[in-house]
Amino acid sequence: MHPVTTDQAPRPAGHYAQGMVHAGIVYVSGQLPIDPATGEVVAGDIAVQADRTLRNVAAVLEAAGSGLDRVLMLSVFVVSRDDWPAVNVVCERLFGAHRPARAVVGGADLKAGCRVEMVATAVVGDR
Repeated sequence: MHPVTTDQAPRPAGHYAQGMVHAGIVYVSGQLPIDPATGEVVAGDIAVQADRTLRNVAAVLEAAGSGLDRVLMLSVFVVSRDDWPAVNVVCERLFGAHRPARAVVGGADLKAGCRVEMVATAVVGDR
């Protein structure tokens, strides 16, 4: 088992790893719409925030030797279920033909200014 670290995703805000690899699977910690270069929440609507969040997930996956095309499960937490259609459009665009298992939880109490958080589980290794 080993932790995953990358400067292409936001630094952890507490005592946790950006991701953890074990037995060929990477577990990506909750990612928010935070610009890793500035440490600030990105300005914009839910689509902009979802895009940044999923790109942060992708950065941790890539650092682990995986990618969005290897995601088994994506859990999405949104402040409002009304935001889901826009988040789904972003997922369709970034995942392409790949359709991971997915859960969506509405009414999430997230960091101030954040409307979405995502957690992923993916396969690591040979493609």
